[in-house]
Amino acid sequence: MTDFLPEAVRAGLEEARKRDLRRRSRLCVHAGDEVYAILRFWETGFSLDADQVLAIRGMVDIYDGPKHLYNSLIIAADVENGELICTMKRSTLTMDRPPLDYVRDDDAPAGYLPRD
Repeated sequence: MTDFLPEAVRAGLEEARKRDLRRRSRLCVHAGDEVYAILRFWETGFSLDADQVLAIRGMVDIYDGPKHLYNSLIIAADVENGELICTMKRSTLTMDRPPLDYVRDDDAPAGYLPRD
């Protein structure tokens, strides 16, 4: 059906689709001082608007609104259908406390009371 639409109408529909994806998504990627809205996110990567981002590689931080979710390493970025498809080599879940050096028992006490 889109084969018969004029180019201006097709461009308008594509822009409306991207705007809708940006509006629905709260996810964003922080690369240095730059912040970009994530259009789609999956386990091994995510997509950005290719009109806003020319290229992105290296370590980035992924946020859901104000909440820091992941530290990720982007190894490849390709443009497909107006989206910059970023492939992640690794994505580490951000913790709010330092990792433990030992296995903690599920039934371990939360703390000890003094003998006094």
